Amino acid sequence: MFYRLVPGVVALTALTPSAFAVTTADPIVVTATRTAQTVDGAMAPVTVITREDIETRQVRSLQDLLRGSAGMNVGNAGGAGKATNVFLRGTESDHVLVLIDGVKVGSASLGTAPFQDLPVEQIERVEIVRGPRSHLYGSEAIGGVIQIFTRRGGGELTPSVSVGGGSFGTTNGSLSLSGGGDDGWFNVGLSGERTDGFDACSGEPGVAGCFNTEPDDDGYENAAGSLRAGYRFDGGTEIDFHYLASDNETDFDGDFQNETETEQEVLGGGIRLAPGDNTMVKLDLGRSEDLTTNLLDGAFASRFDTIRDSATVQVDQFVGDDHMFTAGVDYIDDRVESDLAFVETERDNVGLFTQYQGSFGQQELQLGLRRDDNEQFGEKTTGGITLGHRLAGGQRVTLSYATAFKAPSFNELYFPGFGNPDLGPEESDSVELGIASAGGRWAVYLFDTDIDDLIGIDPDTFAPVNIDAARIRGLEITYNTTLADWILNASLTLLDPENRSAGLDGNQLPRRAEETLRVDLDRDFGRFSAGATLIAEGRKYDDLANTREIDAYATVDVRGAMRFGDDWQLQLRIVNLFDEAYETASFFNQSERAAYLTLRYTPGSR
Repeated sequence: MFYRLVPGVVALTALTPSAFAVTTADPIVVTATRTAQTVDGAMAPVTVITREDIETRQVRSLQDLLRGSAGMNVGNAGGAGKATNVFLRGTESDHVLVLIDGVKVGSASLGTAPFQDLPVEQIERVEIVRGPRSHLYGSEAIGGVIQIFTRRGGGELTPSVSVGGGSFGTTNGSLSLSGGGDDGWFNVGLSGERTDGFDACSGEPGVAGCFNTEPDDDGYENAAGSLRAGYRFDGGTEIDFHYLASDNETDFDGDFQNETETEQEVLGGGIRLAPGDNTMVKLDLGRSEDLTTNLLDGAFASRFDTIRDSATVQVDQFVGDDHMFTAGVDYIDDRVESDLAFVETERDNVGLFTQYQGSFGQQELQLGLRRDDNEQFGEKTTGGITLGHRLAGGQRVTLSYATAFKAPSFNELYFPGFGNPDLGPEESDSVELGIASAGGRWAVYLFDTDIDDLIGIDPDTFAPVNIDAARIRGLEITYNTTLADWILNASLTLLDPENRSAGLDGNQLPRRAEETLRVDLDRDFGRFSAGATLIAEGRKYDDLANTREIDAYATVDVRGAMRFGDDWQLQLRIVNLFDEAYETASFFNQSERAAYLTLRYTPGSR
């Protein structure tokens, strides 16, 4: 467990020398370039979801938060706590790099992150960077990077409490305490959720879905906690520590297993130094654990535990007001422990990366290069270049090209009777053209991604091999404005996710919709507030042959809140107002119309 690492770990937070100092009130993002910059300053397409957004929209899960966002499709296997996959810009579900406070997370055996078990009550904000970022982060960042930041604290000592419940026998609550004054920060939080759920799967034995018929409610329980603390010393040195854990129990439908007990833990720490006026040094350590036990009717079925240790050293050198050089090295060690006999249970990866960011009047340039040395598949070099030009009206036009890769997972390499240790990395190259307004009010991005050596199944040996390919083209439009005191946030994604594998050339990649729309509309009336979310997805398929169709759908959620004094509010959310019957994965059910009530106490929220 993580407590074994606590004594020697301190963490990294944001500190920016005067040359690149941020003097605006714009949100600060760090994921796109591994350095702090405003959203308006980032040349990459970035979506930022804040704590205010989470509470205003009354979201109950990361699935709620992410579904329908620009460039994103989400597949869920039957409600709260069920397996949730994210497809970013039409790439595979394991082509998204997920970080929590800078620490890489996810199952080394499956190759995906546990979105369903990450508690939204412990989240401060989410940064979604669309497009390849392997030249900064290494493996998995073909479709993009999602970084989740836990609640940080700071300022006066402030408690917050929430309690609620609703349909499907759902109850939930949270408690947190934050503070730290002017130079320090801390937040400690606890949260819990329990729901009876609904029948997760209407599968057909031997056909698809969960491959059986088990008509019962499939519940979920989640207990989570987080701790974050840090301090800024005279001279600019900062230290920070963060910890997030969740303990989960999930019921689902299946012949070989129908219950999962999981533990997710993320521990990170580091220090940020400013040895000179124009130099910054960052040192990070981290560990993530994904511990999974599968059961069938209460009896043990299998166990898959993965542990990932990581370390990073990064140096930022500022030259004048307009140029910045970054160089660093990171190390990752993955281990798998299972009741099954994997041929190999450990591998490490060392990555060297460098980056240049500069501006020349109205022109901007970013260059990135990375070399990874993986113990299993050897060396891989990736790179990226972005050119930017500021127009007279403040708009920015960008053109970028980048390569990326995805290392095979332990299951693909070593799963007993299935894995292929000769697999190589999946590789991609992408081109992107974008234009965005000053202040990020609207943006339009066109992109084209080719992926080679995708891992597929050899029809003769039924073993995974690098035989597949895909070409994905898309258009993303985001628009944010205020209309008659209503705050509007909208995103539209048009996608052509084409399978180019032998025998499947021209087919649509599974679970990727060609059209996705999300609209969030909110207004504050003083003591009252109201809002709604529309999410619509076009037709998609759930199989490579495109014979099993998932129908197009549209859902509407509505919400309202009433404040009592300055610190209390009562929130009501109605999910799927028009009781749409829909699926995001074939045969897996989604919520019918449901209602949830929450009472919140947050001092100084107004």
